[in-house]
Amino acid sequence: MVNCTFCGKTIERGTGTMFVRVDGSINYFCSTKCEKNTNKLKRKPRETPWTTESRLWKESGGAGSSTKKSAKGEEL
Repeated sequence: MVNCTFCGKTIERGTGTMFVRVDGSINYFCSTKCEKNTNKLKRKPRETPWTTESRLWKESGGAGSSTKKSAKGEEL
């Protein structure tokens, strides 16, 4: 089984869509929602809140930390 290129969901055999680009790269999509977000709307999975990549990115602190630090290194 393969994972959806956009949302990271596991695609069961016999379902989903395979999209082959001109350069030879292959993208797998579980639904038309994921396909449209990637190809038509040009969205990034990291910035779309319902994707697995977005959740992992936010947990790791990739969205920025909520605490600000002064020049001396003290938290404000």
